[in-house]
Amino acid sequence: GNAPTALFRLLEMLRQGAPKPALIIGIPVGFVGAAESKQALWQEHQQLGIECITLLGRQGGSAAAAAVANALLRCNLGEYY
Repeated sequence: GNAPTALFRLLEMLRQGAPKPALIIGIPVGFVGAAESKQALWQEHQQLGIECITLLGRQGGSAAAAAVANALLRCNLGEYY
């Protein structure tokens, strides 16, 4: 989702031993908690043993996350730009 609280909750669940995803694309947008949640992801991803893609700061959102996912899929198909 777009909510920084979802990213905070995901990190909390992972710290408690939840199954690890292969990759977290964490790009919530906004003024309240967005920058902090992405900073937390960046600071904790190696300790948690999880790959991540994020955009530090307040910018982001669904369009940015979808663009990242589409770029990864295209790379997987051998399309590079």
